[in-house]
Amino acid sequence: MVSGDDDVSRRPLKVYFIAHPSPGHIAPLTKIAQLFAARGEHVTILTTPANVHFHEKSIDKGKTSGYHVNIHAVKFPSKEVGLPDGIENFSHASDNETAAKIWAGFSMLQTEMEQYMEQNPPDCIVADMFNRWTSDFAIKLGIPRIVFNVYCIFTRCLEEAIRSPDSPHLKLNSDNEQFIIPGLPDPITITRAQLPDGAFSVVKEQVSEAELKSFGMVINGFSELETEYIEYYKNIMGRKRIWHVGPLQLIYQNDDPKVQRSQKTAVVSDNELVSWLDSKKPDSVIYISFGSAIRFSNKQLYEIACGLEASGYPFLWALLWVPEDDDDVGNKWLPDFEERIKRENKGIIFRGWAPQMLILNHPAIGGFMTHCGWNAVVEALSFGVPTITLPVFSEQFYTERLISQVLKTGVEVGAEKWTYAFDAGKYPVSREKIATAVKKILDCGEEAEGMRKRAREMKEKAQKSVEEGGSSYNNLTAMIEDLKEFRANNGKVA
Repeated sequence: MVSGDDDVSRRPLKVYFIAHPSPGHIAPLTKIAQLFAARGEHVTILTTPANVHFHEKSIDKGKTSGYHVNIHAVKFPSKEVGLPDGIENFSHASDNETAAKIWAGFSMLQTEMEQYMEQNPPDCIVADMFNRWTSDFAIKLGIPRIVFNVYCIFTRCLEEAIRSPDSPHLKLNSDNEQFIIPGLPDPITITRAQLPDGAFSVVKEQVSEAELKSFGMVINGFSELETEYIEYYKNIMGRKRIWHVGPLQLIYQNDDPKVQRSQKTAVVSDNELVSWLDSKKPDSVIYISFGSAIRFSNKQLYEIACGLEASGYPFLWALLWVPEDDDDVGNKWLPDFEERIKRENKGIIFRGWAPQMLILNHPAIGGFMTHCGWNAVVEALSFGVPTITLPVFSEQFYTERLISQVLKTGVEVGAEKWTYAFDAGKYPVSREKIATAVKKILDCGEEAEGMRKRAREMKEKAQKSVEEGGSSYNNLTAMIEDLKEFRANNGKVA
């Protein structure tokens, strides 16, 4: 309940949003900005010129609806970091060197963004977890910073537990030995080889430290998905303000870039795709997508293709990235493979984004093979689709554990080692493991039926959460009220 000066409390909040330059970070944060704008708050997104278009369609739709939402672009230091003009997003990178330069360039934007905000002070900053500097800057301005956590609370709990000096993984003799992560609500097992490397862990420690200084955390998800871990995080770790406001995909289904694909590059129209799916039995088709960041080698792509074919089940594959002939396998196999599966009506390969919401919402889809990016996992659960997990880097092995060991809505392919996104496929998973996982999730056995049942229960909870009076709807209301109370009472919130 907002108290303090009535005029202040009624005035719209002025909120600045700062994303991390990757489609998987930009899309959900832009949707959260839309949620604020739809409640009457005044929203500005700070970004760079080449990233404007990632926000633009959603923002233009908001303006058409009468929302107060704007974009302010800050010049990206391309020359200073040694990049051509226009390379400002990790989706533009094909190797670790380019990605490192993009990271460095975004770090250099801090000064100019701070100057803009000092000259045009907001009431609040909602910044991606990797924009760590915004916590100290918000304190300097005397305003709250909300962390946009692109993962889930379950992952944050695992990260903090692993950081303990008493964690069992520090005493293991082998990187491939399973150990139980201590102190959690469930006995979660993992190997040391599946943990992030030292450099990434250092960054995540800095993220955690900045989070401690923040006002709270907002997440694309719904509370019912990880209730025990929310309570654990609040009570055991002392973090009080956590707002799950999704699934954002259910609120803004038509704004997703995977819906707004170019018909010029589409191998089939949406109507043709629906007709193809209509011709398949329920729960008989596997959908495959590894997001915008993963750069699998040709060898790994070939193993995936062979595994899909060997499974005997029809499939849809959104293949965003095919490397040059980077290894002994090369990519000469792909045209023949595409032609063969088309001729035999076994599958469809999209060279780019597929209409993911349309696909996942079709009864023929029985499973979703994913890298375990959080957005993809939430989408699968929102539509009641079990998952086949093939994690690569970042938090993805942790998210895999949520799926396979807690929710039990999917199966692990058997990825064994953490690596960076641009080195994906360095430790390839075999075609045999791919085929086995597909069969396990699509076969009509008791285990598969159990996964489908649990996934559909999550779908029902997800849909209720975004309705008026649902948990995510109410969390958004509570977050806005807390921010207005902070402003009205000079930083004091009950």
